[in-house]
Formats: sequence, C-alpha cells, structure tokens
Amino acid sequence: MRTALFALLWLVVAAPALADDRAVNRVVADYEAYSLRDDPFAAGQQGDLSALGRLPDVTPAADRARSVALGLLRSKLAAIPVKGLSDAARLNRDFLTWTLDRRLSSLSFDEARMPFNSDGGFHQTLNYVATTTPVRTTAEARAWISRLRALPRFYEDNMANARRGMASGFTQPESTNQQVLERARAQASAAVESDPLLTPLVRLPAGIADPEGLRREAMAVIKDQVRPAQRAFVAFLENEYLPAGRKSLGIRNVPQGEAYYRWLVADHTTTTLTPDQIHQIGLAEVARIRREMDGVIAETGFKGDFRGFQTYLRSDPRFYAPSREDLLEKASRIAKRIDNELPAWFATLPRLSYGVRPVPADIEETYTTGRYFGGNPEQGVSGGYMVNTSRLDQRPLYELPALTLHEAVPGHHLQIALGQELQGVPNFRRNADVTAFTEGWGLYGEKLGGEMGIYRDAYERFGRLSYEMWRACRLVADTGIHWKGWTLDQGRACFAENTALSPLNIEVELARYVSWPGQALAYKIGEMKIVALREKARAALGGRFDIRRFHDAILLAGPLPLSLLEQRVDRWIAAETRR
Repeated sequence: MRTALFALLWLVVAAPALADDRAVNRVVADYEAYSLRDDPFAAGQQGDLSALGRLPDVTPAADRARSVALGLLRSKLAAIPVKGLSDAARLNRDFLTWTLDRRLSSLSFDEARMPFNSDGGFHQTLNYVATTTPVRTTAEARAWISRLRALPRFYEDNMANARRGMASGFTQPESTNQQVLERARAQASAAVESDPLLTPLVRLPAGIADPEGLRREAMAVIKDQVRPAQRAFVAFLENEYLPAGRKSLGIRNVPQGEAYYRWLVADHTTTTLTPDQIHQIGLAEVARIRREMDGVIAETGFKGDFRGFQTYLRSDPRFYAPSREDLLEKASRIAKRIDNELPAWFATLPRLSYGVRPVPADIEETYTTGRYFGGNPEQGVSGGYMVNTSRLDQRPLYELPALTLHEAVPGHHLQIALGQELQGVPNFRRNADVTAFTEGWGLYGEKLGGEMGIYRDAYERFGRLSYEMWRACRLVADTGIHWKGWTLDQGRACFAENTALSPLNIEVELARYVSWPGQALAYKIGEMKIVALREKARAALGGRFDIRRFHDAILLAGPLPLSLLEQRVDRWIAAETRR
C-alpha cells in the first residue's frame, strides 16, 4: 500500500521548480495562526492548554473584529499575482480566497443571531467536544474544568445574539423552537453524575493525582453553574423566543431572506446554481431513481404497488434488529466487510481507525439515523461511526449497508481521516468544512458500495436507492420550503411517496431542513459532480483509467469546493495521459 506522502508526489513533480510561493505561504501562515487564536476548540485539539480552558467569543464585538482581520487577509491575498505560482500555491490561494469570502459573507448576514437549530446548537456544542477531548494530565483536567466554568457566559452571549435575532425578525420557526425546548428541558434536568460534559474526566490516566477530586469539582461546577445557565435557557425559550418565532417555514421570508437563501445555496453546494435550477435537478433525479427502484422491486418478486412494498418493508420483523446491541453488531459486521474490500478500490488508506458506537442517549430521540464523529490522530482519538439505536422499529436493516458506507468507510471516516493525515497540505485545507465535498463523497461511497459487492440482495440494493432518493428529495423539499413557500406537507410528499424511510426519520429530516436551510442540498450536488468527474476521467483515459488512482486524485488534496476539485481532476487526467 502506498503512503499518503508517496501518493502526493505527482503534485510536487507538477509544481514549477522556480515558482515563488512565499507571499501565498505567508498569508496562509497568518490565517492559520489567526484561526488558532480565534478558535479555542481547534487550538485545544492541537495541545494548547490555555485554549482548552476557553470557549469561543460569540459577541458582536468579536464578530466585528473578525470581519476586520479576515478582510485584511483577503486584501493581502488579492494583491498576490497568480502568475509564477506553483500549482500547489495557486490551489492554496484559490481555496483560501473562497474560505475568506465564505466567512466574511457569513458575518455580513450576522448568522450568530440564530445560534441553534433542530440538529443542535450552542447548548450542545460542548457535549460534542467532550467526546473528542482526551485528558492525560492534571493540567488538562483543570483546563477542562475551567472551560465548564466558562459555559454560563457562553450561554448568556448566545442568548443575547438570539435576542438580536428576535428584534430583527431573524428567528427559527415555532416547530423548530419546540424541539429545541424539549431537548433543553431534558438537558437542564438530567442527572449531574451522567452528564456528557464529564466525559473527558471519566477515565483518567493512573498518573493523575486525586482523579475523584477532579470529578467532584467538575460535578460541582455543572450543578452550581452550568445547570442554572441551562435552566435560564429553558426559561428564555419558553417566555421570549417561542412567542417571537417566525410564522413561516421558509427562510426567504425573513428580512434579506431571498439574498440569504441564495447565498446559502451557493455556500453549501459551492456552485452558481440557482434555487430553481436545483429544484429541477431534484425532480429529474427523483424520476430517474424511481425507475430504478421499481426495477429492484420487481426483482424481489413482490406483487403489488410501491406503497404496498413500503408497508411490507415497514412491517416485516425480519427487516429489524431485536435489540440495540444486535443493531450495533450488525453495523460492525458490515463495516468489517467493507474494510476487507477497500484495498482493491483505494491506493491510499488512513492509519487512523474508527469505532462503531451508539448515538448518545441524551440526544438519540431527535437525532439522525447515523453520523460520523471525527477522530484526532494527534491526540490519539479514533473516529466514530455513530448508530442511532433508539426506536428499533424505525431502523430497518436493509438501509444499514448504505448508512455504513456513508458514515464510516469509504465515506466520512476514510475521507476525513485521510485529510487529517495529509503531509504538505496546510491545516486549514486538511480540516476544511466543505459540505458539497464531504457529503457528496459520502453519498458517492454509498453508490460505490454496489460496485464493491457490499449489497447482498435486492432489499439492500433497494435500501441504497431509497437513500439516494432521500438525497434527491432534499433538493426538491429544501428549495420548495425555503424558496417556493411550500408547506411541511408539500415537503413531506416526496419522501413519503418515493422512499422507504421510516415515518420517524422523515419527520426528523424535515425538521432539519426547515431549521438548517441549504445544507441538505450539498449531498446530491456533490455526489453528481464526483460521478461526472469519474466518467470524464474514464472517457479521457480509456484502458489507462485506474479507479484507485482516481480516488487518490479526489481525496489527497483534502476537501475542495467543486470548481477547484474539477480543476484538480483535469490536471490529474492530463498527468495520467502523459504517463
């Protein structure tokens, strides 16, 4: 197996030997240093003890300072001529330009005014961070406790931001606010002894003095400082935010909503597609996938219509795990079957391992079917393929292979871990949040699973198509709700009529689209671009096309906006042609 470093040699060879990249490198270094000063989560993950004890500053004053700092970096970058740069420096310049523009646009829309959605928010951020924060020394343990002490102020600042949203009409709708309230109530009333915020202190190394004393101190902070802040958030939601929630579902109806949704579409898809164009792409994909689904139903021998097949799948016990542990074991078995096939499809694999874990109990009721929690090779934290083990009658086994391919390998874990381990690539690129790339790759992984032989029967192939239909319906529903003014029933129709998703999953997903506009568009748009680039490369290279090398070309520069990804693949095709 080639190493990631060896696989990147073609990039080094392709760079002009005398290119002067110093100006770009200086701006990149300045941006990364600024980002670590500004983001204590990222800095803490890289071993900064001081940062481990802090939380981000989310005040308007901090955002104004960010706009100034990022604007100066953008001006410096724009002043650098492209001529004479190596390919690597040009990519860094283009990607950093895109990143700075994206962050400046977010600040200009003052997105901090809406600090939560149905999927999460500031009140759950630290719970997630806790799962990926190892504590190995007494100093790190005390830093984590300091971070807990900072949480009440973090709550206050975020609620102040939400009040600015209320005053300016930039709020979540009532349906979202009710869900957030239910979760906040549960969080505020949970037993302190089992609070997720204690996770970093649960298994302390033997060398740490008085581990029980540290845990008692942390529990006291949660009881006496964090819980009152959480109860204050519940009261804020009940008494202030719920009455002020927006009456319409669509974000287009808030002040500047039309411009905001257009930007969200561009941001999440990294394209120039309009909402109307994406809606039409969604309708075309729904029709195409439905034809394939009907063909697979015929393969099963089922006699009846699509709705009858849905009922059959949702009611036959053989399609459901009898226990939580059984569901986890089945997911683990599928994951190892996929691992067994990876070397034939990928020339470069990550060193970082991953585990199969249940979604935390405190969030499982309103959480998605599965998700990936990123690991940290520097801190010794493995990745996590999270499986929702609640409501077993809503977690069909015929969907489990597609879910595993997306969230674990060759989907999110393989892509994200490879990015984390890249050498010679700036940190801001290795850890970039490019939804169209990461989620497009995850959906591509589901499709690739068919070629890898992971789907064992027609039911599992139907489950894969149902998942693809789910992402196609997102294009229709998200643009329908936020651009065309659809009701929830209109948004629900595509999923109910064309997928095998359980009713619970459909409702959880709809709530997510309503409260997180545009994000759901990235999956299908990104996957379609990766598939198109693969066909472009295959057509150009013919018998010289190597799927393993193509996957290296896609993955070994880290996440990229789709236009930059296409440029990279074009250069790779040209290099392969010369081989």
